This record gives sequence, C-alpha cells and structure tokens, in this order.
Amino acid sequence: MELPRCELVSWEMVERWSDRLEELIRGADRIPGVLVGLTRGGWVPSRMLADRLGVKKLYALRAQHWGITATPDGKAELTESLHAPLQGEKVLVVDDITDTGESLALAEEHVSSLRPGRLESATFLHLTHSKFRPTYVGEEVPRERWAWFVFPWNYWEDLRVLSRQAAGSPADVSAVRETLRERCHLDVPLEDVRRALQGA
Repeated sequence: MELPRCELVSWEMVERWSDRLEELIRGADRIPGVLVGLTRGGWVPSRMLADRLGVKKLYALRAQHWGITATPDGKAELTESLHAPLQGEKVLVVDDITDTGESLALAEEHVSSLRPGRLESATFLHLTHSKFRPTYVGEEVPRERWAWFVFPWNYWEDLRVLSRQAAGSPADVSAVRETLRERCHLDVPLEDVRRALQGA
C-alpha cells in the first residue's frame, strides 16, 4: 500500500500564515469587501482572514478535487455554486492550499461569472508545481518538499484514512502508529491512532 509522506500542520503555523496573508493584503492596499471560502479546506482560513481584515461578508463555495486523503478524484468540480450578490464587489477567494490548483481556478472562474469589481485569491500554502498561482500566498512549497499536509480541521479524517491504509488485519494499534511514523513521517499519539481506527 502506497502511503503519502505527510506534514502535520500546527495551529501556530496556521496563525503565522494568516498573519502573512494579512500583511500582504494590507501592504498591497487591497482589502476585500467580500471573502469566499472554499469548503471544506478554505473555510477556516477564510474565517481567520475575515477576522483579521475586518470583513463581514463571508460566503462559502464548494469546489473539490481531492476526495479520500491524498487521492485525487480526477477533474475538479464545482459541487455547490454560489448565490450571492457579488457584482461590483472586491472579492477574495480563499483556500488552504493549491496542490493541483484546479479547485481554486474553477472557483475563480465561477466567481468571475458573477461579475465582481475585483477578483483575487489567497492560500496558506502554494505548491510550486500547481497549475494555478493565487494572488497571495502564505508560504511556497517546492515540488521536492511535497507532502500531504494534515491541517487541524481535517486531522481526524486524514488520520482515519491513513490508519486504515496502514493497518493489517486485525489492526495492531502500535504497529499502525509505527507505520505512520516510518512511512508517512506522521508522529501522532497512540491514543489518537486507536480512536481513528475505531472510527474507520
């Protein structure tokens, strides 16, 4: 079973990227009037930016490419469209990461059809091999540092999937934890692995 190399994202990292994006946006004097967060990954980042930038209008748009942890579903698709009055608005579309970039590109295309006055985008992480580059990036990740980033808001989902993939039959919790540590570079508490396997 092919297991991805992972990187566990801490809340401290999330705060740092949020601060960096705020700094970039304020520095460019481009405070948006509306934030659109891509659910599910961009919902927390968009809320954190809304808080920092003082933006009250926050909408959700669902465009997805990744389904099961570290497994692309194929072509990105818009699964929920946006029904918000964006004509003439200064809009910032937010996601957690651009990996392939297809989801964010599709989201921008959809938002553009609603005729905003200005349209920009931001992500916490941008993988340099992505086909789409956001306007603002919290941190760039070169191709050789690719990993499946386990964000705090999808920790349990990712851990359930990865633990199940790493488990034998019957599952030995200690062995699963060791497999995750050795093959995924994911060092998590034994109790978390046990809990993830119970919910798998």
